[in-house]
This record gives sequence, structure tokens and C-alpha cells, in this order.
Amino acid sequence: MSVFPTQICFYGCGNMGGAMLRGWLAAGVAPDAFHIVDPVAENLPTGVALSRSAQDVGRQFDIVVLGIKPQLLPSLAPDIAVLLAPGALVISILAGTTSHTLGNAFPDARIVRLMPNLAAAIGKSPLALFAPDGTERADIAHWLAPLGSVIWIEHEGQMDTVTALAGSGPAFVYRFIDALTKGGEAAGLPRDIAAQLALSMTEGAAILAASSPQTPDALAARVTSPGGTTAAGLAVLDSANALEALMTQTLRAARDRGTELAKGDVT
Repeated sequence: MSVFPTQICFYGCGNMGGAMLRGWLAAGVAPDAFHIVDPVAENLPTGVALSRSAQDVGRQFDIVVLGIKPQLLPSLAPDIAVLLAPGALVISILAGTTSHTLGNAFPDARIVRLMPNLAAAIGKSPLALFAPDGTERADIAHWLAPLGSVIWIEHEGQMDTVTALAGSGPAFVYRFIDALTKGGEAAGLPRDIAAQLALSMTEGAAILAASSPQTPDALAARVTSPGGTTAAGLAVLDSANALEALMTQTLRAARDRGTELAKGDVT
């Protein structure tokens, strides 16, 4: 990949940070473009530098990605600050942590909030971004493009909902696939066949929805013949608006929990 930053530091490289790292490496970014600061990270790709603390690094960076748990920011901010070059760009993937909070922790830094998901590892993540100032959007979008689709959010108040939908959403989809598998088994299929059918069907439906000019609702209508099998199944999902109500409750719960975690409520 051309025109990539000389080096990016990850402070914390768990599941989400690791997915971003693997996505960039898969796109051809050299491993020596990354430096990981993480006390417990293991099995990192060959050539990626690793330090167990900021004090061990001995240099500063123009770009630092924050991948720690949001409730740890107050205690770790002084350690992170050691790594920041003057005017550094801090890219935060911390759920619920506002740009105001980040700006107070790193007053000389430029702040960008990012919410990816694990599909960044295969270049298929939505990448929702918010910047409180005129940070160079084109450059950031270019760097992130190998990880998925860049979407700028204009109102920061929407970021907690973005996190619930784009960040937590894959888990809800995986549960749906599992539920389809169990439903198929309960309806008479061997479990392995039900699992194969559920996964393959979901993959094809998602790819078609992503590539079609029609809305998902319109695509569902195309599959549905009056009085047919699909209509019978949709009648269950649509009864009392059950599926939509369930997903609304699910996303609201995830959204609200992100705010609580950023405030240090870990109960």
C-alpha cells in the first residue's frame, strides 16, 4: 500500500486492534510500520515491534491508536502521553469515550474517534469516524480504506449508537446464524447440514444486499410469494413488530452500556 504513515503505534492491541493490524498487513503494509505497546499481547505477526510499556519504547509517534478498555483511560493517560509527538493524531476506538474526554487527557493532540469491527481483518468492516475539528479527513480515509468502508459521522452524539450497530452488531448477526441453525435442527435437519445451510444462506443474502440497488425490505419482498413458505415465516417475525422491537431493544442496551463503561461503571 502506498502513501501509508511511516509508523503507527497501537496502545493496546486486543481483538479489535488486532483485526485492524491484520487487515493492514493483508493489504500489503509492511510489519515494521507498526509498534505495539501492550503488556499481554501475544502471537503478533512477525516483524511487528512490541513493547510491554510506554517507558520501554524510547520514542514518540505522530499517530497512536488507542485500543484499551475505555474505563482504563484515566489511569493510563499519563503513560499514553509519553508516546505522543507534538500535535500527534490520536485515533480512539474506545466505546463511549467522547472527544471532549480524550481532548482533556491529551490536550496537545488531534482527536479522531473510530468504530470498526472484527471484519477489518478481511477488509469488510464499516469504519465510522468522528473528528471534532478540521483533521485531514482525506488522509485518514486513505489509510483506513483497506480495512473497509469509511463513513464520517457529523454528530458525535450518534457515536454510541454507531458502536452498538457497527461494533457490537456482528455478535448479534452471529447469534442469528446460530439461531437459524438451531431452528433448522429443531425442524428436522441434521445439525451439521443446518449449520452449513444457515451460514451459506446468510453469506449470500448479505453479499446480495450489499451489491443490490434495492433495499433489504424490497429484496425480502422479492423472495416472498403471497401465501407461500416465506410469507408464513415472515408472519412470525412480523407479528406485533417482534423482530424490529427486539433489535431496537438490543441496540439501545448496547448503546447505553458503552456510555456506562466509559464512565467507569464496570459492574
